Amino acid sequence: MQKPLILITNDDGITAPGINALVSFMKEIGEVVVVAPDSPQSGQGHAITLDYALFSAKISSNEEANGHLAYSCSGTPADCVKLGLQEILTRRPDICVSGINHGSNSSINVIYSGTMSAAIEAGIEGIPAIGFSLCDFSWNADFEQAKESIIKIVKSALKNGIPNGVVLNVNIPKLKKEEIAGIKICRQARANWKERFDKRTNPMGKEYYWLTGEFELLDKGEDTDEHALANGYISVVPTQFDLTAHHAIQGLNNWNLHE
Repeated sequence: MQKPLILITNDDGITAPGINALVSFMKEIGEVVVVAPDSPQSGQGHAITLDYALFSAKISSNEEANGHLAYSCSGTPADCVKLGLQEILTRRPDICVSGINHGSNSSINVIYSGTMSAAIEAGIEGIPAIGFSLCDFSWNADFEQAKESIIKIVKSALKNGIPNGVVLNVNIPKLKKEEIAGIKICRQARANWKERFDKRTNPMGKEYYWLTGEFELLDKGEDTDEHALANGYISVVPTQFDLTAHHAIQGLNNWNLHE
């Protein structure tokens, strides 16, 4: 039987430890092809490259030394998926996995996440897709602690399928393997960033700004990703890319705009 073909990408860049860990995990499941940014693309969301040429390079040593194909891309995570599907892969992948991100993409962070946008781009094309994030921003984060859970989730997705129009947003607490309480299917917590700009002046006298802020959890529910993570669980949020607020349609129809 043909092994499942797994497309792997991320937003931290092709040299990030997180993607290297994900590659090693996925090679226990199927055939792996990596198409990832040649430099960090965190916070790019679903940006795509329109005004500049895209460049891609095959990382030949990966196939020879590690048994998989890898390509860098000069664009965004969404660009990587588009390029992988249209130009690099010789057959349609069975699943696309993105990550493992250095840092959380739970709650409102999913909106800004390049990791999740890559998964969403695959989902738009009808390919089962999962974004993985570890709640540890350290470049030296220990991804091995979540290996069994990540493999379990991907195998389950391959076996059972993911509903059309849905991708999975998986966040993993910064815990040892034995401390992880389990895996919970959750909803996205209602939260926001209380933001401000740190205004500074450079040596030439020109003002510049650094965006900063604090995460503000507005949701006390016990069925959310934030609650799951706070209690030692891996959170799995089914995320849709149909942004229609279906519950608001009737109310807007009552405006009688057609009259």
